[in-house]
Amino acid sequence: MTIRVLLVDDQTLLRATFTMLIDSEPDLEVVGEAATGREAVEQVRARRPDVVLMDIRMPGLDGIEATREITRLGTPAKVLILTTYETDEYVTEALRAGATGFLGKTADPEEVVHGIRRAAQGRPLLSAVATEMLVEHFLATPDETTTAVDPRLEELTQRELQMVALAAEGLSNEQIGQRLNLAVLTVKTHVNRAMAKLGVHDRAGLVVLAYRSGLVNHLLG
Repeated sequence: MTIRVLLVDDQTLLRATFTMLIDSEPDLEVVGEAATGREAVEQVRARRPDVVLMDIRMPGLDGIEATREITRLGTPAKVLILTTYETDEYVTEALRAGATGFLGKTADPEEVVHGIRRAAQGRPLLSAVATEMLVEHFLATPDETTTAVDPRLEELTQRELQMVALAAEGLSNEQIGQRLNLAVLTVKTHVNRAMAKLGVHDRAGLVVLAYRSGLVNHLLG
């Protein structure tokens, strides 16, 4: 199945570059372009893309607001933010607006293509910088995200809860193993089991769910 992509960026040269990159992949196709957030919303209505590759800073309606409007349309389109500005404010606002992923424009071409495929599947993807920003934001402002604890929490063992808490702090499997004096393979097994029970597919998704669901607040509180 071909993944239909809408490119949204106010720089013509960047749109041309990404068009060449995306159209060179056998399962990806650029079906439209937009230079503003307002054009992006209109193109989503007209073109019905699977993925919107969205810049943030654009004239008029910016990428965050455009993402919010696209989410409200109720179409299957997934938004993957691709921006020069990887800040905690943009990361959190993009996710709250409904974005599926967040990458910097310094990402390798392979990472961008991978991100488009993941977004089409509804699977979250955050750059390393975005993940770090997200963790720092939530640790600095925990009260903003306090919600009822996700019922899936009850399915986790105490060891899995511990792994999720440490992973959500931004620790790698190696760092968790060092802190708990466990083998890296053991840590990886526990983290993978927790991710499976929580219905997430990668570490970025685990971090987002941990904070959005109140899981971290529950564990640290």
